[in-house]
Amino acid sequence: MKFSESKMGRIFIIRLEDRDKLPDALEKFAEDNNIPGGMCILVGGVRSNSRFVSGPADEDERPVTPIIKRLAGVNEILGAGTLFPGSDGKMKLHMHASMGRKEKSVTGCIRPGIEIWQVGEVILFELAGSGARREKDEDSGFELLTP
Repeated sequence: MKFSESKMGRIFIIRLEDRDKLPDALEKFAEDNNIPGGMCILVGGVRSNSRFVSGPADEDERPVTPIIKRLAGVNEILGAGTLFPGSDGKMKLHMHASMGRKEKSVTGCIRPGIEIWQVGEVILFELAGSGARREKDEDSGFELLTP
């Protein structure tokens, strides 16, 4: 286990609008507002064909090959994530979400890209002073959080 300590900074209440794209919109918001790191929650709707990762193709393969899925139809969404700079200094959102339509729900990482349907509500908690960032792990291929 690795850790660092942080202090709670600003709290942002964000309304995403129809066709806003994640992770792009939150990463740009964080850069525009000089947010060094954060934690966020999301509720709202996502458009058909939004993409998400639903697991690795093979749990033992390195680097990992993700299974990318697309949503069929508009889905409700509830997600939680972290937002820290990557090794290139640009903000990177890592958010997992559950999405559902009718009686079917799916869960996965939204990193490949989702598009908001009508509205998305985000509460973003700024975390300051930890120096945490994401660094490329050559074995897995992931950008892992390094406190």
